[in-house]
Amino acid sequence: MEKIDNFSLISPFELTENLFNSLDNDWMLITAGDEQKFNTMTASWGGFGILWNKPVAFIFIRPQRYTFEFTEHNNHFTLSFFDEQHRDALNFCGAKSGRDFDKAKETGLTPIKTNNGIAFKESRLIVECEKLYADFLKAENFFDKGIIQKNYPKSDFHRMYIGEIKSVYRKG
Repeated sequence: MEKIDNFSLISPFELTENLFNSLDNDWMLITAGDEQKFNTMTASWGGFGILWNKPVAFIFIRPQRYTFEFTEHNNHFTLSFFDEQHRDALNFCGAKSGRDFDKAKETGLTPIKTNNGIAFKESRLIVECEKLYADFLKAENFFDKGIIQKNYPKSDFHRMYIGEIKSVYRKG
């Protein structure tokens, strides 16, 4: 692991990029684990805001994803955002399982240690979070049942994690 250099530590309140665009179009890698063993997955669902008087990020992971195990067993996770030149790596990390592939090796991404997590040197932005709350989405709590039909035909509901944003690293 390389130490986190070439990044500036900023406050979450200093973020100026359009996070809706970053999530929906640029995607992110959710990573959990430690230097010895970690996994990452591509995601485009999530969000940012203020909850319980804290800056937070919320993410969603299905239980069959390998990253789920790491997110369950670790108190921290990171969200790494990349420029378009890394789209192939994001596609690979979204289509292949870490059970079968070393995603960093296969994509050429370089893992780096943050304060309490793992992210990637090639990121333009890293958001490091400490878990505050987690729960599974539940069929009975959906007002629009069409969402279930469209997104959960096998009833494999995501688990939502809310994490307090502890550190934000911006490239440069």
